[in-house]
This record gives sequence, structure tokens and C-alpha cells, in this order.
Amino acid sequence: MRRHSILYTSIFILLAGTVAAQDTKPPENTVSSEIEVVRPYKPILAEAVKLRRSPDLDNLKAYKAKFSYAPIERKLELNTDIQKLQAQKLAEQAPTALTNNYLKIGLGNFTTLNAEGYIATGKDEALQSGLFFKHFSQSGSLNKQNENSQQISAFGRSIGEKNTLNGRLNWQRHGLYFYGFNPDNPDANPNPENQTLNLIEIEGEIAKRFSDDDNALRYATKANFYLFNDRFNAKENLLSISAYLNKKINTFNTGLNAAIEMGSSKDSLTSVSNHLIRLNPYILLEPAGIKITAGVQLVQEFGDNTNTRIFPAITADFTLIPDYLQLFAEVKGDVNRNSLKNLSDENPFLNSNILIKNSVEKLTISGGIKGTGGPGFGYKARFYSKKITDMPLFVNNYYHFNKFDVIYDFGDTQLTGLEGEISVQVSDNLKWTGRLNIEDYKPASEQQSYFKPGLKVSSNLLYTINKKLSFHADVLIQDDSKAKTYIMMPQPAPYPLLPYYVNEGIVNVKGFVDLGAGATYKINNKFAAFLTINNLLNTKYSQYLYYRVNGFNAFGGINYSF
Repeated sequence: MRRHSILYTSIFILLAGTVAAQDTKPPENTVSSEIEVVRPYKPILAEAVKLRRSPDLDNLKAYKAKFSYAPIERKLELNTDIQKLQAQKLAEQAPTALTNNYLKIGLGNFTTLNAEGYIATGKDEALQSGLFFKHFSQSGSLNKQNENSQQISAFGRSIGEKNTLNGRLNWQRHGLYFYGFNPDNPDANPNPENQTLNLIEIEGEIAKRFSDDDNALRYATKANFYLFNDRFNAKENLLSISAYLNKKINTFNTGLNAAIEMGSSKDSLTSVSNHLIRLNPYILLEPAGIKITAGVQLVQEFGDNTNTRIFPAITADFTLIPDYLQLFAEVKGDVNRNSLKNLSDENPFLNSNILIKNSVEKLTISGGIKGTGGPGFGYKARFYSKKITDMPLFVNNYYHFNKFDVIYDFGDTQLTGLEGEISVQVSDNLKWTGRLNIEDYKPASEQQSYFKPGLKVSSNLLYTINKKLSFHADVLIQDDSKAKTYIMMPQPAPYPLLPYYVNEGIVNVKGFVDLGAGATYKINNKFAAFLTINNLLNTKYSQYLYYRVNGFNAFGGINYSF
């Protein structure tokens, strides 16, 4: 009972105090605040259950996994060779349009007209054919200083399994006037005569294709026939056939070069039959770094004149530094067949009834160096000495100063010369070539070797700025030469063997510098514009006495490729 009384009394006191607190009002001017006391949280962890026994280190029983397998029976292969890689196929590309054909036309001062074209078959290398044509005409400032030339040439080529066939048909025409002008006598040639030189030529060749077999027989043969005539009565024909054989026997090669030339020249007062047979048997030795060809040159002249001549034919090449430095030397002799065509190609202002005879190179000795100095650089330098019998020379005719006769330096002319060539290609956009010739003539009977300059320099530069614009420049330098004139009427013979100095005079023909330049601008893939300038220095020089060339001249036009 006592315990219950205490409990009830406590509950009553607690309730009474609560009611009293609610009814009591806080006094005015007091601050009421609530204070919350927070203590740092201190977690209490239960004591960890500890293992009261140590691990058994003596238990060494291994775990054995259970598995099953079945061996595969397979043959062991040894594959130590390099396996062939499978090439990745490239995506198909559209075929490139060929532009190996072109048409070109240009106009310029001196009423210059230039037209040319080239048309060929497609890209089949085994069968090719084409056609080339060209026309050029120009009229200078002198009386009848007119010149024109035309050419049409067709060719064909077939490459078979064993042989290669080549053929060519050519027609050329060269029209001009004997416009020779003498400043000391301006009225000496009031009505220059017209001259026309015509050539028809056909050529064929068969050759064995290249073979890697060193023991294979190598051969080639070539035939050429032409008809040549001028506006007057000069006519000439020539049939030439040449052949080549080579066969390797043991450690050396043996071979034969053979040729026959059968030709005749006719004019109103002259008629010459001039034939040649050449035989050149040789042996070729090629030890390490050395190449020696030893043989003889047998030449038989027949026709109006008959002679048999034997000359040495020896060449040697020594490689000191492969591709960079090579020495070469040559000892040879030959008979040079002079013809109306060859003489007219050199000087088209020939007189009628020209005397035709052969010249003989009794002995020619030459040697030099050649090689490369790296990619894009090549060079060659050669020294030579020749002894020439009956060397042909041009002289102005006494009665017609504007026409040239051909005389022969009776005896042995000694010629010593030095020539050099350099080719430099810096890149695909820049290329330069240069050539130098220095010659010294010691005539046999004549006072001078007429129209034979002692120095000739030629150079060519090609520069491509970009895909559309390119330039080129050319220069030709020639030293002074000498010309022969007659002071009095010569001896009453068409071509005296020995000169008569009393009747002769020597005239100096000044040297010259001829500078040319040009540019090509590619408009698109089909059309291009070009400009060519000749004789930039406007030098009115003469290559032959009384025949002054045109001064500054330029022509330009359009080139169409398809």
C-alpha cells in the first residue's frame, strides 16, 4: 500500500507543476531563448570477437582441381619461309584522258606564220602510228628576204614478241630567194632568183627486241631511200642499207657493222656516181669496270672514183667511280660521203653545178671524261684531233656574189678541238643545258678554213613557275669567221685544185650573240597561249657573207591539245 501511495503522490505533483507553468506569464522586458547542447558523438563499439587459436602451419595438403582434356592429332609443319603478302586492291580510277595530240598556230612581225600539229594513236605501246606537219614562213626587211618551209612526216611502229618494226615517210620543202645584199654595192642584186629545195624520204628498220639472255644473237637492219632536187636542174638520189650483228662467245662479244650507200648527183653540167661499202668487224671485251671495242673499218669507194681504205676502229671506256666518273678514248678513221642534200642543209644558198667528192678522215684521236655529279647533273668533256683530206668549204661565186660554190681544201687539214656539255636539272621545274665548242683549223692549201668559227656556245633554260606558266630562254654565241672573195676573175677552171692567192681576198664575218626567250601560259587542259621572241638584242648579223638575218622578231599564238 505504501508503494502505491508514493506513486500516486508523485504523479499529482508533476501534473500540478505543469499547469502552474502554463498559467504563469513571463515578466516584461525579459529575453526568452532556447539552448540546445550538443555533445560530440562518441560511438561505442562492441568488443570484437577474437580467435583464441593460431593457424595450423603444418597443413600442407595441396588443392587439386579436377579437369578433363582430349589431345588433338595435328601434323607439325615447319614454315620458316617468308610468306607472300597479299596486295591490297586499289580502288578503280577513271582512265586519264590522253593529250598526246596538239595543233599550234602563231602570228608575228615580219609577216611570220607558224602552224604545226601532231596526231598519234592511243596508248597501245605495241602498235603506234602518227603524223606530224609544220609550216613556217617569214619576210624580212631586205629585198626578197622571204623564206618558207613545210614538212609532213608519218611514222609507224610495231613491237612483236621477238622483233621491233619501225617505218617513216617524210616530205620536206624549203623555199627561199638568193637575197644576198652587199652594202658596198646595194644595187648589185635587184631581182633575186627564187630557189626551192624538195626532199622525199622513206625509211624502214627491223631490230631484235632486248633480251636478258647475254648469249642471245642481237641484230638490226635499216634501209633509207631519198630523192632530192631543187628549182633548177640539180637532182640526187641515195639508197643506204645498214646492218648490225652481235653474239657473245665465252667471255667476249664479236660483231659486225656493215653498210652500203649507192647514190648519184646530177646537174646541167655535172654528173657524179658516188658509192660506198663499209665493213666494221670488231671484238668487244668487258672486264670489271672496262669496256674495250677493237676492230677495223674497211671502206670501199666505187663509181666514178675507186679506192680501198682501211682505218682503225678502237674505243675504250674506263669506269673510275661508278655513275660519277668515266674515262673514254677513241681512235678511228672514215670516209665522209658529201652530197647535195647535206651541203644544202648546211648552206641553202648553193650555186648550180656543185662539185661532189668525198672527204677522208685519215685519223681521228679523241678522249675525255663523262659522268654525273648526283641526281639531275651530268657532264661530258672531250678533246679531239682530226686529219681531214679534201675538207669541203663554201666560197662566194665570182660572177654571182649571192651564190656559194663548194671547194675542197686540197691536202690534209688539221683540226684540233675541245667540246663540253653540262646538264643541270634542279627539279622538275628548272632545267639548264649548255654546250661549248672550241676549234682550231690549220688548212692544207687555203689561207683560211672559210665560215668555220673558232668558238661556239649554246645554252637553253627551262623554268616552270607553276602548273600554268612556264618560261624558256636560249642563247647562241659564235666567234668571227673568214670568207673568201675574188679580186679578179679566177683561173678558167670551175674549181682549181690549188688556190691562187693573187686573185683572192679575205673578208672578216663578225661574230654574234643571238638571245631568244619565250613563255607558255596554260589556260586549261585543252588550250594554251605561247609567245616566242628571237634575236632579242636586235643584232643584224650574218652567218654567211652578204646574208644578213632578221632583227628582233616575235610571234605568238594558241596551242590546242587533245
